[in-house]
Formats: sequence, C-alpha cells, structure tokens
Amino acid sequence: MSAEPPPAAAPEQAPGPEPPAGGEEPAEHRALVLTGFGGYEKVKVQARRGGGPRPGEVSVRVRACGLNFADLMARQGLYDRLPPPPVCPGMECAGTVRALGDGVRDRQVGDKVMVLARSGLWQEVVNVPVSQTFLIPEGMSFEEAAALLVNYITAYMILFDFGNLRPNQSVLIHMAAGGVGTAAIQLCKTVENVTIFGTASASKHESLKESGVTHPIDYRTMDYVEEVRKISPKGVDIVLDPLGGSDTSKAFNLLKPMGKLITYGVANLLTGQKKNLMAMAKTWWNQFSINALQLLHHNKAVCGYHLGYMDEEFELVGGVVAKLVNLYSQGKIKPKIDSVWPFDQVADAMRQMQEKKNVGKVILVPEAPKEESKKEEN
Repeated sequence: MSAEPPPAAAPEQAPGPEPPAGGEEPAEHRALVLTGFGGYEKVKVQARRGGGPRPGEVSVRVRACGLNFADLMARQGLYDRLPPPPVCPGMECAGTVRALGDGVRDRQVGDKVMVLARSGLWQEVVNVPVSQTFLIPEGMSFEEAAALLVNYITAYMILFDFGNLRPNQSVLIHMAAGGVGTAAIQLCKTVENVTIFGTASASKHESLKESGVTHPIDYRTMDYVEEVRKISPKGVDIVLDPLGGSDTSKAFNLLKPMGKLITYGVANLLTGQKKNLMAMAKTWWNQFSINALQLLHHNKAVCGYHLGYMDEEFELVGGVVAKLVNLYSQGKIKPKIDSVWPFDQVADAMRQMQEKKNVGKVILVPEAPKEESKKEEN
C-alpha cells in the first residue's frame, strides 16, 4: 500500500453526511494544526468539523500517532512534502475503522488499522483511501502500530533493498536510539553475525548495548570515524546517513570496497526550535558530491531514500509492510516506545525528540494516557 500518498483527506475536507455510529461520534473532532513555520508553539490543538468517507475511503477513529523527524523539519518549513500552513501534520497513525466509503470491500467497521499518509493524520478522526491502511497484527498495541510504518519501512528498505545486508557484515547507524535507528538495530539482528556501530549520547549506550549494538559511540565527545577505524580499520559495509552535510562525506570514506552509503535525511539542519540559516548554509556548503566516474574508482555505492516520494508504489511498500508484520508476529521485531504524549502536550513531545532525549519512538495520543499505561511506558 502507499508510502506517502496524498495527504490524508481530513474529514472536514470531505463534506457529506456524518456516518451512522449510534450517535456516539461527534461532528466535531480535535486536530493538531501547524499554524505557521517556527517554534514548538506553532502546532496547536484546534476543532475541526467531520464528514463521511468518500468512495474508496475508510474513516478511522485515531488512537495513536507517530512523531517523526520529518515532522520537526516540517514545523520549521524544511520539509517539502507538507502542504503550506495552516495544515494538519502527521504521516502515520493507528486506530479503528468507524465507517466505510462506497466500494470498500476489504475492510470492516471495527477493524484495527495502521495508516500511512503524506500528512494530515494528527487528528482524532481521519478519512483515508483504503490502500493507505494496513491491518494491525494480533497482539500489537495502537502505540506500537503508530510506531511501525515510517521507521520500519525506511530501515527495512535501506538495509535490505539498497544495502543488501548479509551475514558477517558491518553497519554504522547514526542516531541509533531514535525511531529509524531502533528499527534498524532490530532488523540487523535478524541477520547472522552483523556488527553494529551506533552513534548516540553516552547516556543511551547501556540501552543500545542491550538492544544489540556491538559498539556504541558517543558522537558528542569522540570522533566516530576514528572510533570505527580503531575497531574496523577497513571501515564498514553499510552506512545509514540521516545527517547530511559533511557527515555524508565521512560516511562515504568509511565504506569498505563494495560498501553502500544510503542517505535518507538532513538532520544537521535542525539545530534549534526555529530555522537556522547558518546551519542551512553550512550543510549546503558541505554537501557531499561525487560523479559517476569517481564512483568507478572507489567501488562504492551511494543511494538516496525518501519514503515521502513513494506516492504511487502501492505494491512495493505493501510488500515491505507484509514482511514487517510477519517479523513482528515471529517476535523478531517490536517497536520500542519512548514516551506517550496527549495532543495538548505536543510541544513537549517535539522537544523530547528534537533535543534527542528519546530512546525509541515518541507517540502522540488524542487523550491523556491512563496512569497505568504511563508507568508502563516510562
């Protein structure tokens, strides 16, 4: 099904009669709205008016939403797949099907689903094409389901489709305690004898070791290139690069012959709450560039990955989700939840991620979680 198809058709953009739901569904619902580009305060809870699903769509009562690095960049106006504000962000969520549009045959009211879209999912109710929904496997919570799609699809396609990860290879994972990093570590563990180098602040190293990172590296106090070379003088087979700028050049130079660099983000642009023109200029100036002839001499590969541009690749992405669901059902992967925040505390949730305090996924929920579940998550 679709990776980042058109923005989720918010119910208020789909006028029509409110679907029958025994009178329990209000016509109005709460949504998180990006009112303009800037700091944390630019994302506000607003009321939106609901409508029924169009033909081919399902209406979903949202129970949990995923927060991604792209959402932080979008808030600063640095993410090109988000429509201009005011706009509802959110690329993934999980919930229960509450109504079916005409022509929908493969979903039923009451189905638990996870949803992937280009934007628009941070609200209590969403209407989305049925092709953007995936059934939640048995035993998976809504929070886990909201943590699966973006991070695990990204990590899977980078490691296996581009990276061709095989037994006895080595991988460097930057931001190893984040959403994609956590997913990548778990997926590396499904292949025999993979050596994992992971960069993260020192406070996260114990957690990284427990999760399977062979060599955690504190990027704040050490030169990660030197640290990798001490252990593996020839370098590594695969580098996952979400950083951009000068780090992409370092990644390329760290590759062994036949090694693969997959770049999938520009986290170096995020230096504070608001857009930083100096950081943008520095990243642009240091951006890695290589021509095809130079690649010949190096025997290395450079790949670019952006889930947001897989709009029409329904079968490709759907096949990856099926593999991920299978791995989950076998107990080989399990989304790690860092923390759960109600919509009202979205600023704190974004701060948790932007200041890199999270180990695992940051989740948003429409209502405050119950005390017991809060204790479980912390």
